[in-house]
Amino acid sequence: MKVIFLQDVKGKGKKGEVKNVSDGYAHNYLLKNNLAVEANNGNVKQLEAQKKKQERAEQEELQEAKDLQKTIESLTVELSAKSGEGGRLFGSITSKQIAEELKKRHQIKIDKRKIEMNDAIRTLGYSNVPVKLHQEVTATLKVHVTEEK
Repeated sequence: MKVIFLQDVKGKGKKGEVKNVSDGYAHNYLLKNNLAVEANNGNVKQLEAQKKKQERAEQEELQEAKDLQKTIESLTVELSAKSGEGGRLFGSITSKQIAEELKKRHQIKIDKRKIEMNDAIRTLGYSNVPVKLHQEVTATLKVHVTEEK
C-alpha cells in the first residue's frame, strides 16, 4: 500500500515522502496513529500544493535576507568604549552589544547568535563582522569602535 508520511518514522520514511509499505503495517500502525495517510489522488495533490507553498515561502525568506544584506552592508555601527595605551580596550565589544546598537539606532533586530565573531573586538578602529542572515546569505557589518570620553 502506498502511503504519504505525515511525520518522520524511524527506519521507514520522512515527513512528506510517498512510500510503499505492507498493508498490515499501514492499517495497524501508520494510519491508526496518524503517522501517514493513504496516497490517493487527492492526498498526493494536497502534498504537491504544500510543497509548492513551502518553496514559495523559502524563496521569499531568501529574498528578504538578500534585501537585509544590502541594508546591513551600507551601515556602520558606532560604539564607544574606554581604552588604554595603544588603542587596547578595557574589556571588549561583544556580539550582544552590536545587536543592541543595531536595534537601537537602525531598528534592525538581529539575534546576537547570528553575528559570527570568532572573538570579541578588543581594539579601537574599524572591524568587519560577518552576520549570517540565511543559510546562503552572509552580510558584512562595519563596526567602528571609538574612545569613550
